Amino acid sequence: MRLTEFHQLITDEFGKVQGNWIVHSHVLAGFGRTPEQLIEDGADLRKVWLQLSDDFDVPDSRRLGLDQPGH
Repeated sequence: MRLTEFHQLITDEFGKVQGNWIVHSHVLAGFGRTPEQLIEDGADLRKVWLQLSDDFDVPDSRRLGLDQPGH
């Protein structure tokens, strides 16, 4: 997963403002660090997203993002 895809998933699920706050402040249960810290350390973005999805009970139907016609 590319960083742009990760940020799009965050924005689609949480909105821009709340999503930015989550990436900056939320400590992931499975990692003990924030997504921002994990990104800086080069962590697998897919694993970070899946842990965020677990932490916030994102339904499976939305874990792959929004369907965008033409994409």
